[in-house]
Amino acid sequence: MVKKIIGQTYIWFILLLMYLPILVLIAFSFTESVNVGVWKGFSFGLYGDLFHSKETMVALANTLIIAITSALVSTILGTLGAIGVFYSSKKFRKAFEFVNQIPVVNAEIVMALSLAIMFAALPSLLFKIDLRSYWTLLIGHVVLGAPFVYINVKPKLQQMDPSMYEAAIDLGAKPHQALWKVTLPEILPGIFSGFLLAITLSLDDFVISQFTTGPGLLSAGDPKIVTLSILIQDKIKKGPIPPQMRALTTIIFLLVVLGVIGVSVYRRYQAKKGTSKRERRA
Repeated sequence: MVKKIIGQTYIWFILLLMYLPILVLIAFSFTESVNVGVWKGFSFGLYGDLFHSKETMVALANTLIIAITSALVSTILGTLGAIGVFYSSKKFRKAFEFVNQIPVVNAEIVMALSLAIMFAALPSLLFKIDLRSYWTLLIGHVVLGAPFVYINVKPKLQQMDPSMYEAAIDLGAKPHQALWKVTLPEILPGIFSGFLLAITLSLDDFVISQFTTGPGLLSAGDPKIVTLSILIQDKIKKGPIPPQMRALTTIIFLLVVLGVIGVSVYRRYQAKKGTSKRERRA
């Protein structure tokens, strides 16, 4: 009993440390003070300032474009890679999984520096040009996200009954038809989880974005594409973080919470649906 109380107390203490700063940030998003800790009365002014701030809206749009496009490309590459490796020889599978683990456990600064050398330093030295642009930024985020998509899809392939694909082939389906109608529906939860993780990694990234960004997207006239992480870092160099960022943080947090609740409700619905089907068959 004592161990249970201590364990629960420890868990709640950790959760408090994790979420208390977020809750404080949310609370002070409803006051127009410049600094957190100074309350100047309840107001939705920061939310109005947020949507009237052109540079913040541009950075947000750039961030979403990069996150969605890189997550889509990462999901396609990671899923196809997982399927290909799953049906490959054991020797090749081990070699590929070893290579795939390197970006996962490697320091992000190493990846960022290597990409910067490939896109900026070497081309500048050899051809007097800098290749950094939207495409290099996209490649950097795909390099970051694709290995995690692979990790999410792989367990679903291992849980799948391999005889289902073989049975589809034996019944006359072509390989691409069996892949589309049999394999993909079975691993869809892993694909969806990998897609969400790739979006999260892209939204959260700063180091790779800073080293691979160049001109393009909605940042017209700027020497580089400005994402939210880059914008906040630039603002910190000059002074305090703009107060409207607290409102943006609150909106993002609430959207994430709603998304998690939606996914949980959907999974419960699917589990109940599967249970009822099994009961009817029994």
